[in-house]
Amino acid sequence: MAGTVTFDGAPPPGTINLGIGQPSADLLPVDLVRQASESFFDNAQPFELNYGVMQGDERFLRSLAGFLTEGYGSAATADELFVTGGNSQALDLASVVFANPGDTVFVEEPSYFLAFQIFRDHGLKLVGVPVDDDGIRIDALRHELTSHKPAFLYTIPSYHNPGGQCTSEARRQQVVELAKKHDFLILADEVYQLLYYNDAPPPAYGTMTASNRVVSLGSFSKILAPGMRLGWIQTSSELRNRLMASGFINSGGSINHISSHIVRHAIDEGLLVSHLAKLRGAYRGRVEAMDEALHTHFDGLAAWARPEGGYFFWMRFDDSVSTSPLREKARKLETGFQSGDVFSSKGQLGNCLRLSFAHYNAEDIREGIARMRPLFD
Repeated sequence: MAGTVTFDGAPPPGTINLGIGQPSADLLPVDLVRQASESFFDNAQPFELNYGVMQGDERFLRSLAGFLTEGYGSAATADELFVTGGNSQALDLASVVFANPGDTVFVEEPSYFLAFQIFRDHGLKLVGVPVDDDGIRIDALRHELTSHKPAFLYTIPSYHNPGGQCTSEARRQQVVELAKKHDFLILADEVYQLLYYNDAPPPAYGTMTASNRVVSLGSFSKILAPGMRLGWIQTSSELRNRLMASGFINSGGSINHISSHIVRHAIDEGLLVSHLAKLRGAYRGRVEAMDEALHTHFDGLAAWARPEGGYFFWMRFDDSVSTSPLREKARKLETGFQSGDVFSSKGQLGNCLRLSFAHYNAEDIREGIARMRPLFD
């Protein structure tokens, strides 16, 4: 059995819960959103408050295409983009449109634990494919394809959750070729693609939509604010048409029309690019603080790799360690983490844990790591 799956919200006062994968309050740009909102509403017309077209407002999609063209280093176009209510909603929609109950889907082992629940809610069967430091293992993927025909492969290629690593460019190309050969889709969760703190990662799957195999998911939750509830899908025209044929989409129009107007102004006025630069600088410092604290307190006790982007450190202890029972003890020490078994589709990886540096400043990160150390005495 997998461990208990939880969405960790705001911790009690005084607690430093490093299991929380959300931005800290000082990185949530109230003034930016206010400025972009005022810019939109100053000239808004009544029809702006209507349902909106299914794929999303054309002006927003053009602005988003320009933003992705610059950010990904490859031309994006409005006609390959589709507005979502963030990645969780996109995962849910993809599970309905691109799979049927009883279908098999491949997931990385480990992977984002809340995605497992979404897939299982739709009656999908999960098959885990192991990863290593260069991302999903192609040999293991080929092996699983000899006995399974997946509807799609769910992958987090850049700054993996929970592992923090990037799938190499060569492996991304190999995955696309296997998807063509074996007729499955690649559901690429690329919310961390632009959150790199040194060199940029390999090209996003979103730059490979011409394959007609890629459904790339992006979100403003990680690069602007989760409360906007706004994201996007980047895919081929054929696959976008399948999304728009959904009854949910046909009934409701644009999924998040007003937020997309506000974010359009944030993009067009250069506010989002400036904020993204601020995030990269802030998170770079937090990565350094967490890595230093781990070396101070956990050298010789666990193994980890310093991530080059994203939100997470992944720690592996000796096989004799089980991290899930330690979560309750961590609460008493006013700290916290996510145990490794929840990230396993097989309920394994119990000797691992995930830490996030997104929700706390450097000083709190150091203190939180210090509080964790007695758990492993």
